[in-house]
Amino acid sequence: MTTNKVILLCPGQGAQRVGMGKAWFEHAPAAAQTFGAADEILGDRLGIRLSELCFSGSADRLNRTDAAQPAIYTTSVACYQAMIAEAQAAGNEIDIIATAGLSLGEYTALHLAGAISFADGLELVTLRGRAMQEAAEAVDSSMVALIGADEAQAVEVCEAAAADDILVPANFNAPGQIVLSGHSAACDRAQVEAEKLGLRATRLEVAGAFHSPLMAPAADRLREALDKVEIRAPKPLVCSNVTGAGHGQGDDSGATVEETIRTRLVEQLTHPVRWADNCRWLAENAGEAAWHEMAPGKTLMGLMRRIDRTIKVVKHDEPTD
Repeated sequence: MTTNKVILLCPGQGAQRVGMGKAWFEHAPAAAQTFGAADEILGDRLGIRLSELCFSGSADRLNRTDAAQPAIYTTSVACYQAMIAEAQAAGNEIDIIATAGLSLGEYTALHLAGAISFADGLELVTLRGRAMQEAAEAVDSSMVALIGADEAQAVEVCEAAAADDILVPANFNAPGQIVLSGHSAACDRAQVEAEKLGLRATRLEVAGAFHSPLMAPAADRLREALDKVEIRAPKPLVCSNVTGAGHGQGDDSGATVEETIRTRLVEQLTHPVRWADNCRWLAENAGEAAWHEMAPGKTLMGLMRRIDRTIKVVKHDEPTD
């Protein structure tokens, strides 16, 4: 038997599309079982069975935060289960040495690392999506992507445009790609300030100001849910979006890794996602391995080209055959 060392990358919100996961569902019994389990757990809470929403539902419904998050989580896990089953059938073994996920994807990464069960992860992302959707609807807010900016420039734009509103860096996705988050009026001003620095600023089609202090009501609800969920120490390394490093790495607070995971997941809703740092940290600390992006999409593959072109990411948006 051949053992293949892998690092798994798990996509976040924005990767969704109608039809996602259907090819995996039809191709692999393990993937079909994952969708079946999700349908049984959620029932009609989304107004439609999750598998139907993913395969043939309305794009408008799927794009809502409360639907996109459980849909992406389930599709990623189904893809992973199919990949494991196919490797075993071929006489190979997959040794996961590290996982990382972008925002929502961090929950997928924790599940694949054995820190949370599939059911608990699904319940958490379903609640998280609903809480974020409601927090977004409670205030006029948005997000703006800055192209060509570094962190210092992003902070400069925020300070110049915030006025009496909230505006903060929310996503450090890759060099030259930073997303700002805050009140809509501040986002409007940010586009003007960015132009003064020679930067390109694009308003994003999102429900609201994710990964900013405006998500505090959602963070409070998530904290209550996390307190009731069993979290185990992950077997492989798992990255924290908040710190940019592995969960529990460099933490001198005396807290267990299980405790720091709870804390960081709550903080993640109101703090920036340091995805570029996650990828660099894995490259330096995880060891030699093949990098694989779980379905849906290939967003993380694209970001990696900007972060470190020497790292090749294999996508699994659909079965290769």
